[in-house]
Amino acid sequence: MADFGISAGQFVAVVWDKSSSVEALKDLVDKLQELTGDEGRVSVENINQLVQSAHKESSFDIILSGVIPGSTTLHNAEILAEMARILRPGGCLFLKEPVETAAVNNSKVKTAPKLCSALTLSGLVEVKELQRESLSPEEIQSVQEHLGYHSDSLLSVQITGKKPNFEVGSSSQLKLSIAKKSSGKPAVDPAAVKLWTLSANDMEDESVDLIDSDELLDPEDLKKPDPASLRAASCGEGKKRKACKNCTCGLAEELEKEKSRDQMSSQPKSACGNCYLGDAFRCASCPYLGMPAFRPGEKVLLSNSGLHDA
Repeated sequence: MADFGISAGQFVAVVWDKSSSVEALKDLVDKLQELTGDEGRVSVENINQLVQSAHKESSFDIILSGVIPGSTTLHNAEILAEMARILRPGGCLFLKEPVETAAVNNSKVKTAPKLCSALTLSGLVEVKELQRESLSPEEIQSVQEHLGYHSDSLLSVQITGKKPNFEVGSSSQLKLSIAKKSSGKPAVDPAAVKLWTLSANDMEDESVDLIDSDELLDPEDLKKPDPASLRAASCGEGKKRKACKNCTCGLAEELEKEKSRDQMSSQPKSACGNCYLGDAFRCASCPYLGMPAFRPGEKVLLSNSGLHDA
């Protein structure tokens, strides 16, 4: 019994099920009462009635479940959560349960890692496996009779977990050492203030040398730059000259002027100068014969039929 760390004055709960032997349960309770003494208390609860019991939160220092010799108790999530609820902060839970050595799909018997995870999810900390041993022939028979489970890879593990040193939903004020900010302005070095202060009187002081901004420019800086020198090295190069997007070097304007000159040169020229006036003023061989009058410089398109007739 020293393995459970039970001492005088502690409140202990023993959880049993139908697989537990009545004689073994009585022997265990008698030993626990000797350890807890008159100031302590030992309560016995059936695992199927534990959730319906009227125990208040933080009622027990230690809970023992499935530790009765020959017991094959299985603990589900609801049972583990109830045990964590009635444990006092800092209290310990000791349970013993048959487990599978390998994971089996849809198995009611958990593996040891899954059992440890279940204890952690119930709210316990410092969960660890204390002991692992093979099932006795009586325990194997109890598993088959009470659980209806048959397997050759079962082991018995003893696991413990501890409830944190606080109750669920409790709160505590945090003491933060935050220095209060002073409401006054930070101190300023007078020498630094004098260094960066310039008044109107300083401008009239003859001892202050002022620099003329025009003296900072060289004669070359005052000359108007040649537009060709402002072009990039690759601007307008290649077989087809093309201005860049958002051109600022003047190439776009230059290409636009060239395009206008090409359009003017491509327009038809009249030998007599009277083609645009109409048929009354046109020659007999005029290509515009039969066409309406048009403005000088206006581009006129001639149809193929009109050209053949002429």
